[in-house]
Amino acid sequence: MTILEMRGIVKEFPGVKALDGVTFDVRGGEVHALVGENGAGKSTLMKILGGIYPAGSFEGKIILDGRTAEFTCIKDSERAGIAVIHQELAIVAQMSVCENLYLGCELARHGVLDRGAMLSGAKAMLSRVGLAVAPDRMAGTLGTGEQQLLEIAKALSKNARILVLDEPTASLSETEARRLFGILGQLRQKGVSCIYISHRLEEVIELSDRVTVLRDGKTVETALRGPMAAKDRLVALMVGRPLAGFYPRKKRVYGKTIFEVRDWSADADDFSERAVRGAGFSLREGEILGLAGLVGAGRSEFVMSLFGAWGSKLSGTMRLCGRELDIRSPRDAIREGICLATEDRKRYGLVLDEGVRGNITLPGIAAFSRFGVVKKSAEARGAGRFIQMLGIKTPSIEQKVRALSGGNQQKIVLAKWLMTKPRVLILDEPTRGIDVGARAEIYGILARLVDEGVGVIVVSSDMQELFGLCDTLLVMAGGRVTATLEAAGTDQRTVMRHATGEIQV
Repeated sequence: MTILEMRGIVKEFPGVKALDGVTFDVRGGEVHALVGENGAGKSTLMKILGGIYPAGSFEGKIILDGRTAEFTCIKDSERAGIAVIHQELAIVAQMSVCENLYLGCELARHGVLDRGAMLSGAKAMLSRVGLAVAPDRMAGTLGTGEQQLLEIAKALSKNARILVLDEPTASLSETEARRLFGILGQLRQKGVSCIYISHRLEEVIELSDRVTVLRDGKTVETALRGPMAAKDRLVALMVGRPLAGFYPRKKRVYGKTIFEVRDWSADADDFSERAVRGAGFSLREGEILGLAGLVGAGRSEFVMSLFGAWGSKLSGTMRLCGRELDIRSPRDAIREGICLATEDRKRYGLVLDEGVRGNITLPGIAAFSRFGVVKKSAEARGAGRFIQMLGIKTPSIEQKVRALSGGNQQKIVLAKWLMTKPRVLILDEPTRGIDVGARAEIYGILARLVDEGVGVIVVSSDMQELFGLCDTLLVMAGGRVTATLEAAGTDQRTVMRHATGEIQV
């Protein structure tokens, strides 16, 4: 039975029609996946459903239980039983789990907070989603997966009948993602509907009852999972063309060793933990090296310490083309031709309120300066060359990067490092939150870099990405390298056994 319909939704921004007659519906107790490239209109549609864009700011109708619904604010949407959990979780880290659950709807007796009743209620809410944490625990100490479940518990406490999840597994380990899928299965059995937005098409095919594809603000197709079960078909509907050779793998001829790390250890700044313990690897010309492991394995700390951006005490050796390096800061690393595209591009990789031009030229601005004065025309030409080379879609080189899609933001991160002519490029979760079309383009860029002799290291939680892109896999667990495997000669199960410590080397 259909409980929600969105008919003929049109939403315009200055100069842009974000939604152009979109039709979308949800049935009771189903998981309905909503997919499309960045900029297809998914988030805009859900912001309308969630009351962020109020009635009157768009054309079309929302029909809930057979009646026209008009949401003038988020509260209206929540009262109607709709809860939207955004990719950027709305957890107040400095408040307890209980306080987060009751934020905005606190219980009181005679004008005084009834903490006993809230703690009791919080335990029941947490139990409903299988989250075994103390209600008085600070929310900021929870892992990402636990915070995700906390958000779901909060939504269900408001009697949500329709749960909207936007990229819910983007920051989760495979174990945490599996736990979330189990919770969604239980909610489905209880009649709760879920609108599931994800760029991970394997999840979409596994979880959903139906799939709706948006492209350029229009509904392309809605179908049962069966006809959509072929990933190639989904991709073609999303991008409007088939993507041949999604992973541009080919037989490569390896050259000499260009980057070598031996017995590398790194301590946290406060010496509270040693996140990297005696790790090492060799990277050859023409090779893509992948770092696999579970969340907390030390992969990000390892590559950040190599870049001089993590840890106050380092031991071990690092050699570039046979020459030993002493990297103490990111400036040292960049000078030596070692660049890092961080896991959190918005926080560490970009200046969001700066233009495209300024972000691309930032690490190499000296090339456009003379006597401390930047030559704007030369800088613009330099940025324009990389915009064209990487196919960055932007209205102008002065467009603030905050307004661009995730795929274009990641291309800007790549562009700024390519401008420095790196010898080694390290990418930490390079396609997180990026649509399938942009992923294919980024994979193609990395393949070309390797052909040109750049050493590429990829850290990823996406096993298919590692196997499709990399030649050699370095598996980490507990800050140590537990295996070095040829990607073509192993499988995901073997990697996971090394990552969990089941196989000791």
